[in-house]
Order: sequence, then C-alpha cells, then structure tokens
Amino acid sequence: MKKYFAEFIGTAVLVTFGCGTAMLVGCDPTAGTGYLLTALAFGLSIVAEAYCIGNISGCHVNPAVSLGVLLSGRMSGKDFIGYLIAQVLGAICGSALLSAIFSLGNVTDQTGAYGTNGLAGVNGSVGAGFLVEMVLTFVFVLTVLGVTSRKANHGSFGGLIIGLTLTFVHILGIGLTGTSVNPARSIGPALMAAINGNPKPISLLWLFIVAPLAGGAIAALCYRGLAGKDDE
Repeated sequence: MKKYFAEFIGTAVLVTFGCGTAMLVGCDPTAGTGYLLTALAFGLSIVAEAYCIGNISGCHVNPAVSLGVLLSGRMSGKDFIGYLIAQVLGAICGSALLSAIFSLGNVTDQTGAYGTNGLAGVNGSVGAGFLVEMVLTFVFVLTVLGVTSRKANHGSFGGLIIGLTLTFVHILGIGLTGTSVNPARSIGPALMAAINGNPKPISLLWLFIVAPLAGGAIAALCYRGLAGKDDE
C-alpha cells in the first residue's frame, strides 16, 4: 500500500503544479513565458518526486509509464492495477485542490478548463492529435525505460534526466495538444471541468487515454527488442 500511496501523492503533485501553473500563467504559444513555465513546472515536478518517492514506488505517476514497465516485465499485473487506480485518484485530487484554490481565491483560470488537453493546436484533427500524443509518449517512456535499466548506470542523475525529458516533450506538445502523455493527468482536469459545467474535455478524453497508452506500449516493445530480455 505504501507504493500505491506514493503514486497517489506523486500524481497529485504533478497535476497540482503542472496544470496549476498552466491555469495561472496561460499557455499561448505566441507568448512564450507561460508556455515555458508550464513545461518546466511539469518537468520539475517529476524531478522533485523522483527523488522523493522514487525509492518507494519508482515514481511512475503515469499509467503509460506503468504500462511500459509492465510490458517490460518489471512489475506484476497486480501492481499495475494498483498503480493505475492510485494515479487516477491522485490526479482527481490534484484537480480538486486546484478548483478549491482558484475558486476560494477568485483567481482566473487562464486555460478556461483546468489545464485540460484539446485539439485546438492541430485545428481539431483527431488523427494529428493522436499521432502527437503517441509519439511524445513513446519518446518519454522509452527514456524512462532506458534510464531505469538494470544494465545502465545513471545513478542519481536518473530523476533529473526523466524530468528534463518531460519538459522537452512539453515544449513541442503544449502548442499542439496541451501535452498529456499521461492518461491520469488528462482524466483529473477533464472530470473537474465537467463537474464545473464544461463537458467538452470529456468528449476528447478517450484520445488522451488511448494515444499515450499506445505510445507507452510501443516504447516498451521497442526497448525490449533493443535491450533484450536480460534487461527485465
């Protein structure tokens, strides 16, 4: 249970600081400051949590990462389900916390929908959005698997590398889809937006669940093919 609680806390922190920064500063690609601040907020959240809960749960805080780890033979199906539930609940908790802060403080949400993901940046194209999310998640999960490989010796730099990679994929993805690469991160804000009268993000939620999971699965199969079974 300690592992699951760690994943709950880690995902709540990721959503609170990542989506919260987006809500506070906005993510207009033509105004780069908010764009970059949001990318850094997501990446630095992972850096902080990697060194905080990484030794307890591995700091997946992302169902796509957990799926990649499962398919790589590094975790059990039971733990995968436990991680998945904890991550989704953590994301919902993070979104609820943001709702309370912005509501009580009468602060304007610059994203208009709790930092949810969407397809405005790709002109509503489902195909383009799916491809963006799948490719970005593939790159991120492939990096996670490589950095955490038993054969690698990245030592204490692992969390920093993973956090910087999340920042890296956000820099490209924010202007296209808002960058999910994490089904839990998308579920929490979409549910909170729906509760507060904006059901539109829910209608696209399937894409931000399926595409990252597909990217994570492809990354696992690719890495396993490259590294071999002795890396399990």
